[in-house]
Amino acid sequence: MSSPTAVADGLDFPTSLAFDDDGLYVAEAGLPFGGADPRGRIWRMSTDGAGRRLVADDLAGPVTGLLWHQGFLYASEGGAGRITRIGPDGRRAVVVDGLPGPGNYHVDMAVAGPDGKLYFAQGAMSNLGVIGLDSYELGWLGRLPHRYDLPGLDVELTGVNVTTRDPLSSSPDARAVTGAFAPFGAATRAGQRIRAELPCTAAVMRCDLDGGGLELVAWGMRNAFGLGFLPDGRLIAVDQGADDRGSRPVGNAPDLLFEVREGAWYGWPDFIGGVPVTDPAFKPERGPQPTFLLANHDELPPPERSVLDFEAHVAATKFAVAPAGSPLAGQMVVTLFGDEAPMTLPPGGPCLGRCLLRVDPADWTTHVLPGEPPLHRPIDVGFAPGDPALYVLDFGEFEMSGHGVEAKAGSGRLLRWEDWDRGGAD
Repeated sequence: MSSPTAVADGLDFPTSLAFDDDGLYVAEAGLPFGGADPRGRIWRMSTDGAGRRLVADDLAGPVTGLLWHQGFLYASEGGAGRITRIGPDGRRAVVVDGLPGPGNYHVDMAVAGPDGKLYFAQGAMSNLGVIGLDSYELGWLGRLPHRYDLPGLDVELTGVNVTTRDPLSSSPDARAVTGAFAPFGAATRAGQRIRAELPCTAAVMRCDLDGGGLELVAWGMRNAFGLGFLPDGRLIAVDQGADDRGSRPVGNAPDLLFEVREGAWYGWPDFIGGVPVTDPAFKPERGPQPTFLLANHDELPPPERSVLDFEAHVAATKFAVAPAGSPLAGQMVVTLFGDEAPMTLPPGGPCLGRCLLRVDPADWTTHVLPGEPPLHRPIDVGFAPGDPALYVLDFGEFEMSGHGVEAKAGSGRLLRWEDWDRGGAD
């Protein structure tokens, strides 16, 4: 196998790739860690990395997705809850606006559907339906205390409430009681019904290319960060699993791969891949076993099962489909961003994060791609038109701990891997 070649380096925490007919675009998140530029930016460069040109800046970070379609770029600006269209002359037009957030998660990447519509995901505002102190620790609750989850289907609540200290109060003894689908400090009651909203959180939605005709596709995916269509027209989502944190912690929740079906419910906040959160397998270490938030499961579509469960906390992000002409045409390459702790894995061993995984949609089997380049945090992959080489986008050096974030600005890279499809084919 040949070694990968660097197409570009010195990038500030890049998140997204997009290709036109003769070049590519890279979006930088706009995260200020390690002294990085706090503005989201988009760069245009050739596929061999010969020079780069700034296409857009001052985007509301984090920029979470980038799409090239019919001569326009579509950038998902998580910090503003919008999708912006950028023309060849640099002019911008907001296509989708007023999305929930920012919060725990944001608007995710957009993709163009075979029906000519724009499909995109919106992440949840909370870990598992209840706004808790983890939202305060993540930094947004104090600035945006009104942000909370909005259901995509009509729900009835069980009346579960959680009591925590109130960090928004000047009194050190203050307590807050918070229920599901409610602002921090707002209690709920058993039998309380909450009507569906649009836009909503934890959902996949679609609209016309100009933003009109917004409608729900499916609800109940916690954070479908990666979204895309297979050659046969199936819509696939990479959904990031819930964590052992906050007011409703859950243990050992895997990241999930779903086939997205119109009108379906994918289980959040009461099921994980079709399995109830009350299952002992999900017992957390940082709190009691979760109980149901929703009392009307019988009124909702049956919770969809995942087609593939990843290991817990691999942080599956995005994927690309191998093009025609490749020995692995039609197969998926998925980036696993990795857990908060660095991992050292044996060659050819299980892919538990910070590596690439090949997925066969025929039977949903997985295969670690051996010999992949050493990666800090793989976050996106793609194929240029007519080019079987795999392009891998590396977010850069980024570690989280109890002491905060340790990150190195300018450590992001874009790599080109010529013969990736000769590995992991067993």
